[in-house]
Amino acid sequence: MSVVLSDLSYFFPNGRLILRELSASFGPGRTGLIGVNGSGKSTLLRLIAGELHPAAGSVTVSGDVGYLPQNLTLDAGASVASLLGIAAVLDAIASIEGGDVSEAAFEAVGDDWDVADRALGWLSRLGLSHVGLDDPVGRLSGGETIMTALAALFLRRPEVILLDEPTNNLDLDARRRLRSAVESWPGVMLIVSHDRELLGLVDQIADLSDGVLRMYGGNLAAYEAQREAEQAAALRAVSVAEADVRREKRDLVSNETKQARRDRQGRQVAASGGLPRIVSYARKRAAEETAGRSREMHQERLAAAQSRLAEAEEAVRDDDTIRIPLPDTAVPPGRTVLSVTGLDGGWHPVRPLVCGDSAEALGSLVVRGPERLAVTGPNGAGKTTLLRALAGETALAGVTVRRLGAAGYLPQRLDVLDDALTVAENVAAAAPAASVNEVRAGLARFLFRGSRAGEAAGTLSGGERFRAVLASLLLAQPPPQLLLLDEPTNNLDMASVRQLTQALSCYEGALVVASHDVPFLRSIGITRWLRLERDGRLAAIDPI
Repeated sequence: MSVVLSDLSYFFPNGRLILRELSASFGPGRTGLIGVNGSGKSTLLRLIAGELHPAAGSVTVSGDVGYLPQNLTLDAGASVASLLGIAAVLDAIASIEGGDVSEAAFEAVGDDWDVADRALGWLSRLGLSHVGLDDPVGRLSGGETIMTALAALFLRRPEVILLDEPTNNLDLDARRRLRSAVESWPGVMLIVSHDRELLGLVDQIADLSDGVLRMYGGNLAAYEAQREAEQAAALRAVSVAEADVRREKRDLVSNETKQARRDRQGRQVAASGGLPRIVSYARKRAAEETAGRSREMHQERLAAAQSRLAEAEEAVRDDDTIRIPLPDTAVPPGRTVLSVTGLDGGWHPVRPLVCGDSAEALGSLVVRGPERLAVTGPNGAGKTTLLRALAGETALAGVTVRRLGAAGYLPQRLDVLDDALTVAENVAAAAPAASVNEVRAGLARFLFRGSRAGEAAGTLSGGERFRAVLASLLLAQPPPQLLLLDEPTNNLDMASVRQLTQALSCYEGALVVASHDVPFLRSIGITRWLRLERDGRLAAIDPI
């Protein structure tokens, strides 16, 4: 079982080259495929799965392929058995049990007489013991749908499994179960993900950048250590090359200064008449030839030094960082920025409040000063609904929300920009009192420099759009002293997650984040951990 890429190239329909002459092989084991948004990771998986065809080169797969895309397109009315791919076998078994002895029925079953038990076993292993084979797919939550699709892959046992961002929309329990299943898988597995815990289980990392695939042995931590060493070496090479360029420039200037002095002296001797004209002419011509060769040699050496500098600079990874002072967002310790009552479950449509339940929940929530709260909990518990209520976008029965100061809300879908406006115009709309120069200066720190600030929001890539939304949020006037973030790392590449972490390190206000991304939550300094249960009750928990 293996996947072999040979000089693989692929162009998008608009003619842009996305993959350039990739050659690599993947044998049994787990490979984490990483890269910035738009680098071609999903495209590469689709090429391996056979959904796309390369412009040049080839993909050779030894073994059956199972593929889980980012966005599943499903028939909501179909049964779970259909999603698992076993509906025909179950129908044939039922038919045989009903008296059908046809050859077609037995061929449909083959050796899969225990398929129902194995299917239920995988569903249970992945936390879906409550899901029945006859249940309609439309009743499943987004996370349950992904886990059921994963169960279908594991049940089929293909030699090659391709997973594209499998942990998106999964709660903490589902992520743990997925990691356990991935860790025990014996075949070839390629995983596109930004989930640090999942990437901690892989055997190697494939880094897709600028159309080129680079392989690194070990998991994510080993990859980052290797990249850090490479980056340090590349920066040292740049320093040496810069010194070489400066030295060659000095030598060129010094040589030209000396030659100018010699030329001046030669003209003075020729003007004095001390040498015969023919001798003077011969000396002048020889001097010019020598000067020309010397100048050419120094220029060649300078060009070579500049070329080495360009190569050294190209080897340095362009990991732009976001550093922006946000002093106006500061909240003094002890000052209340958010006060909420009625959070004992009565607001939740799944479970009306009953006597005695309020003692099991917080009931109320107060956020003071620069606190940083994480809201975790299973899929379907209502975290998005709750955050929208805290942001003032919706009302919940029996819940009272008081915000004392400006608040900013970052929804999962990043649909807060006007696509018809430029990046600068979107930020200006959020900060109407800011001058054009202030808006552009702020955007430059969010990596929108020069003409990039004038690009229409609708043309931005995923990572660029995220930075534009973040700029609109943090540069708003009045400055937000409370930020509400809903699954902010979903669908972000690792560079964007790093940039989000950097931006939040500059933020001095209070923060409430709903997320399943534990490494991210730890990296931003969460001070209080809360869990929202499926019945709508909010409870304090120990740090995760």
